[in-house]
Amino acid sequence: MTRTVALGLDTFGDITMDALGAQVSHAQVIRDVVEQGVLADRVGVDAFNIGEHHRPDFAVSTPEMVLAGIAARTSRIRLGSAVTVLSSDDPVRVFQRFATLDAISNGRAQITVGRGSFTESFPLFGFDLGDYGPLFEEKLELLAEIRHEREVTWSGTVRASLSRQRIYPTTDSGSLPIWVGVGGSPESVVRAARHGLPLILAIIGGDPLRFTPYVELFRRATGELGTGDHPVGVHSPGFIAETDDAARELLYPHFKANRDRIGRERGWGPVTRDQYEAEIEAGSLYVGSPETVARKIADTISKLDVQRFDLKYSNGPMPHEHSLRCIELYGTAVIPRVRELLAQQA
Repeated sequence: MTRTVALGLDTFGDITMDALGAQVSHAQVIRDVVEQGVLADRVGVDAFNIGEHHRPDFAVSTPEMVLAGIAARTSRIRLGSAVTVLSSDDPVRVFQRFATLDAISNGRAQITVGRGSFTESFPLFGFDLGDYGPLFEEKLELLAEIRHEREVTWSGTVRASLSRQRIYPTTDSGSLPIWVGVGGSPESVVRAARHGLPLILAIIGGDPLRFTPYVELFRRATGELGTGDHPVGVHSPGFIAETDDAARELLYPHFKANRDRIGRERGWGPVTRDQYEAEIEAGSLYVGSPETVARKIADTISKLDVQRFDLKYSNGPMPHEHSLRCIELYGTAVIPRVRELLAQQA
């Protein structure tokens, strides 16, 4: 039997540079992301997902607004977040916004919720980082209940209680797809299993096979809890060009600029070229020609036994035109080759 796998693209709306090396405005980056999403639809990508940030080096703070712009100009691609920072948002409003996106897109919306790897949204929206755990736990519990589109009665400690409330608008299908994005803690994996929600693993460094225990844990937990059989996905960074050498050379300065900027905030040392090359060769950086990237993606999908793979193609200040070419190659060359490779294994 041929494996059914969704192959998507993720972007955080990184602030980019133009052909002359000047920084592009937030507004122009958002317009560029819309153009990238439209292209992804045209070349056959399964899903286009946008992350939420509240800091100067990323342009998108409300992914569903940008996705609505893409929805109006596309016809088939699934549109989602990567991720929605649920801890500092309200589950009712998250559902309402994505249900509205679902209507505009004729049933193509999906949500990936997570705690987020950045914390700027907490003080911005008046939340205490000391409540980091309970905020996500309780809000995920509420969102998981809201997704059934029936009367909700809920109480917790982080927001007002609900008593027999219906949430509108409802969707045509009766339920929004909601994924839980995790960075690799067993507790997060079991939490997703407990709520009966599919799991997406953010694998951004090291051998992807080190996440095998988390896939196994998720499947074991859903079985023992009786919450259903749910898919697992992978989110990893990468870049595609015509040749392996071209891809590595084009990406490196932008990858380094992005990693070093974030690293300075988190106490990491500057990334070296050797580290970069090692991550391409044996880690979770999917960089190269279409054939190289397709083989690496197919290998990860097969060995981890996952049903979704999203390539995070935006890489720091990389110019828009390079991202467009990467998207084109991903849709026209990588995706068909991945499906061919997986079919050969069936």
